[in-house]
Amino acid sequence: MVSLTAPYVSGFLAFREVPFLLELVQQLREKEPGLMPQVLLVDGNGVLHHRGFGVACHLGVLTDLPCVGVAKKLLQVDGLENNALHKEKIRLLQTRGDSFPLLGDSGTVLGMPTGQPSPSLSQALRSHDRSTRPLYISVGHKMSLEAAVRLTCCCCRFRIPEPVRQADICSREHIRKSLGLPRPPTPRSPTQRPVACPRGDSGESSGEVPSPQRQADRTAPGGRRSTAQCQVG
Repeated sequence: MVSLTAPYVSGFLAFREVPFLLELVQQLREKEPGLMPQVLLVDGNGVLHHRGFGVACHLGVLTDLPCVGVAKKLLQVDGLENNALHKEKIRLLQTRGDSFPLLGDSGTVLGMPTGQPSPSLSQALRSHDRSTRPLYISVGHKMSLEAAVRLTCCCCRFRIPEPVRQADICSREHIRKSLGLPRPPTPRSPTQRPVACPRGDSGESSGEVPSPQRQADRTAPGGRRSTAQCQVG
């Protein structure tokens, strides 16, 4: 664990968190060079940022590693809003891999559908068939948006890319053990189904079986930013 001394200031998160992440990458480079990642997935934004340079850009430049910004919420910048139009576009994302471009009021192209050549920077992506909430993928460093979206989608067993999800789970478990906190309740296995009452029985009907995505959401608590490495190739 680390002690954060820099205050939280919106838009300047990199100055609060990147020094510790940079130190971890440098330690890995010195002690285990064979385990150096090819790509960093960052729980945050890249160029989708008020100043066009979010935490994924910051970390990428300092480590000289390709970085992808993977945000759970839309950063409302350059006229982008989580309004009715945006929510309608989200509703139209039908299957895993579907996406739509993010275009700012300035006319700057901030996103594009996957596969179309353009100097694009970020887009909304439906990362899992069972998830109705998109991820917001943005270029961090040394990575095209098309490659960033494909890589992120390939890493998703659930809504959140598995490297980021596992980093979050492991970090919370480490904090729990370090502080001596009780273990959270274990969620019911997706294979365990409640026994339904026979027809004609006066008992209560069985409850709804949570989907695997809901199980994942319960298993992997969110809220704290995590950065994870992803080895490809």
